[in-house]
Amino acid sequence: KCRTGPLDIVFVIDSSRSVRPFEFETMRRFMMDIIGDLDVGPNATRVGVIQYSSQVQNIFSLKTFFTRADMERAINSIIPLAQGTMTGLAIQYAMNVAFTTQEGARPLHKRIPRIAIIVTDGRPQDRVTEVATQARNAGIEIYAVGIQRADMNSLRAMASPPLEEHVFLVESFELIQQFAKQFQDKLCGVDMCMEREHGCQHSCVSTPGSFYCECNPGYRLNVDGKTCSPIDACADGRHGCQHHCVSVRGSYSCRCRPGYYLSQNKRSCTMIDYCSFGNHSCQHECVSIPNGHYCRCRSGFTLQPDSKSCRATDLCNGVDHGCEFKCVSTEGSYHCVCPEGQQLQADGKTCSKCGAGHVDLVMVIDGSKSVRPQNFELVKQFVNRIVDLLEVSPHGTRVGLVQYSSRVRTEFPLNKYHSADEIKKAVMDVEYMEKGTMTGLALKHMVEHSFSELEGARPLSHNIPRIGLVFTDGRSQDDISEWARRAKESGIVMFAVGVGKAVEEELRAIASEPVEQHFSYSADFTTMTHLVENFSLNICPEEGKGETEIRSPCECEALVQFQTNTVAILQSLTEKNILWARSLAQMTARLEDLEKQIANKK
Repeated sequence: KCRTGPLDIVFVIDSSRSVRPFEFETMRRFMMDIIGDLDVGPNATRVGVIQYSSQVQNIFSLKTFFTRADMERAINSIIPLAQGTMTGLAIQYAMNVAFTTQEGARPLHKRIPRIAIIVTDGRPQDRVTEVATQARNAGIEIYAVGIQRADMNSLRAMASPPLEEHVFLVESFELIQQFAKQFQDKLCGVDMCMEREHGCQHSCVSTPGSFYCECNPGYRLNVDGKTCSPIDACADGRHGCQHHCVSVRGSYSCRCRPGYYLSQNKRSCTMIDYCSFGNHSCQHECVSIPNGHYCRCRSGFTLQPDSKSCRATDLCNGVDHGCEFKCVSTEGSYHCVCPEGQQLQADGKTCSKCGAGHVDLVMVIDGSKSVRPQNFELVKQFVNRIVDLLEVSPHGTRVGLVQYSSRVRTEFPLNKYHSADEIKKAVMDVEYMEKGTMTGLALKHMVEHSFSELEGARPLSHNIPRIGLVFTDGRSQDDISEWARRAKESGIVMFAVGVGKAVEEELRAIASEPVEQHFSYSADFTTMTHLVENFSLNICPEEGKGETEIRSPCECEALVQFQTNTVAILQSLTEKNILWARSLAQMTARLEDLEKQIANKK
């Protein structure tokens, strides 16, 4: 057997039409005789076979078989291609495919010889000189075996130097089997590791006419080519360990700092969640840290000396709140309140027996294509005339604006601007959207977003009235009833303003009760000035039609406050059983009666 060390051998067999069937059988026998004398296996010699004519066919690669029996079965199953003789193409395939690591060749740094044995009986029909040179430069040792009609010049052009050891010409196919023994001796040569003192620290690998030293796994060969040093797999910095890298015999493992455990990817570290053990006893929240945990209280609470329980923080007793009447503590904050019938001033602290009726107002304007650009400018002027009626400030009235067509866009939320001048400038900068009329979608947006505390609406507990004003000039392209109902049930006082082709039925569905005081209509955009007056009168009536009328603004404030509270009560009552329905009717009647009494003082 050939015991000189592992080889990567690829047979490149000519199966052109000039090779007759019985002659091809002798080539099969030649390959099997050579393989029979090799020590084959995954860590020993690997063998691959390709045949060629006008094309190249891979019979089996270097990684396919590791026993002689499997290789012989595959060789016996070869069907000759019987076409032309493209030897250069076959060498190109061997270099680019057969001798790649993907096909089973060992990496070049392992210095395992790569040997191509080309067996041909004729002259190549393509160029071989250049491609054979490229193959040799790539580290492939080429043996050229010509039979009978083979061209000697082509064999010499293909083979590696020295040519006398790599070029063979056999007179006939009948003699190739006898030649196989001579070739096997040439291939294997002498075991140089046995013939001389190699000096290798770990192991010696024999190659034809030479040898080299190899190190055990986890070690690298030193520059002297003989001794070995342990490989520090952590040193190159490519280990990917999040915390610590531990080198172990050419490999490595990742390790985490105390308080962490190694994740499934064996590289990253995850902090141990001590709170998940369930024994922390924290009243509110448990917070894990690398070596344990601590307890934390929710906003508005203070951690007690036992480091576990929490007690509400009374900010009214701990700060100079400045409330004129009463300070009310909430979780992490506080606010001032006034006696019934009085209203909190803009400073958020003092009370007035007759306030200005501050509100959170969101105006929802129609920007559909039926409005037209010139009329949209009139709509913006209409909005600004309403703003002129209001006392805008962070603690007073807040104003938001929404435009809709086929989609909805918040032009600015309630907490964006804090003065009337800022709001009016922002209104004039609004761009016309055009397209459809999705009023229902706009109502949904107003309820879910515009009156949220995130966008500046004051909490319901502050009793600041929420007013929604919807401006439209035509029929909605979607259903409005569901979100109009939800708006009113959520405590929003709804006003509906229609112009031109606006549908009265839809306006009434949007408006709050009493409907007559909460919806207005104008035939066209140029005559809608009176709508501003109607809106002003219905929020806080000060002037009647045709005569001057003096009214107490405290009555207006009481109406607004009572209306807001009643809407909240109505929403709660609708969720109760049939018994509460009677109270609902009585409360509604009281509201209507009070409004009529104020309206009839003329």
